[in-house]
Amino acid sequence: MELGNVFTVHPYRLQGTVFSTCMCLLSIINILLKSCFSFELSRHEILNRILNSSIYDPLIAPNYEDDFPTNVSIQIVIKNIHSLDEINMDYSMDIIFRQKWEDRRLKFEHFKATSLELDHKMIEKIWVPDSFFPQEKRAKIHDVTVPNRLLHIYKNGTVVYSMRVEMTLSCEMKLQNYPLDRQLCPMKIESYSYSKENVDFRWTDNSPVKVPKLSLPQFKMPETVVTTTCQTQYEVGDFACLLVELKFERNTGYYISQIFIPSILIVMLSWVSFWVDIDATPARVSLGVLTVLTMTTQSSGARSALPRVSYIKAIDVWMAVCLTFVFMALLEFAYINVVSRRNSKPIRTASQCDNALRKGINPTLAASNHTDFNKRARHVDKCARVMFPLTFFLFNMGFWVFYLVINKDNTF
Repeated sequence: MELGNVFTVHPYRLQGTVFSTCMCLLSIINILLKSCFSFELSRHEILNRILNSSIYDPLIAPNYEDDFPTNVSIQIVIKNIHSLDEINMDYSMDIIFRQKWEDRRLKFEHFKATSLELDHKMIEKIWVPDSFFPQEKRAKIHDVTVPNRLLHIYKNGTVVYSMRVEMTLSCEMKLQNYPLDRQLCPMKIESYSYSKENVDFRWTDNSPVKVPKLSLPQFKMPETVVTTTCQTQYEVGDFACLLVELKFERNTGYYISQIFIPSILIVMLSWVSFWVDIDATPARVSLGVLTVLTMTTQSSGARSALPRVSYIKAIDVWMAVCLTFVFMALLEFAYINVVSRRNSKPIRTASQCDNALRKGINPTLAASNHTDFNKRARHVDKCARVMFPLTFFLFNMGFWVFYLVINKDNTF
């Protein structure tokens, strides 16, 4: 009976032993597997793996063999805008140009950090987009103290490429309203060699273009910019294109104080001759010639900093009208001087009276004619005192309303 109990109990003990042994083996295997898959690689080892020439080719786009293009997200951070040049019709700016895309060939694991930060000398081993600026005249990448380029590779294969660029871009300025103008300067970004079948551009979702709060000598910085996509189709295909429009409004304070107010004062100075006696010929001639010459000099100086365009600008209209007013004031004196000099020698002495009688002229009638011509000349002066200021005021009203309200966007 006791021997039977031994044989009946023993199998259960054997099963427990086997079960515990299996659990131990499973735990050991799990630990081994975790240790195998949780090992870490150094940065150098990861770079050697993902940039292996037998696996990765920097001369081929990431999705070159696929049926969809590589989407490149672009962001521009404007650090500074140096100047806008009306003569050369360009503007200079300092930007940080950021590009981001996904390259599945650069995925990596077994590394604690989320990204790899590469030296600028390693960028040549990575494929980067062939983006360029069509309006660029001159450009350079900052290299103080080292080339200002950045490249980060993330675990999922996302690549962030950034560079600091200083460039001069062309801007076709419309100067019809100068100096009361607003300029729209577009900046395009295109792909040079890859068509849309391989590479496509798009703006980043958040703040595609960041503009700092800076002040320019002659323009107001745009608070917001317009970012859109554009179409660029050439004979060899359709290429990716992005467009950003920078709107600049000119500061008119300098021009009001240096051009408009002085020219108004010069025109008003020419009206002083209307109150000078008609017999003061030297004073009136000197005043008229002085204002004409001053107006001509100021007009030449105001246009010296502008390109020789074929259309008429607002400053041309202003200067031409002001010059016309001062010249008309001089012509007005020439007219009344001629009128007042008709029969200008009144008969005052007996000898003049005898000479008039010999010529058959009535001395009394000659004296009255002389008085009538003087009254007519003074009447012209009185009319000019009213007509010239009134006409100039009406011109000012029309000028400022037209260029500041009606035609502020160069619609005419």
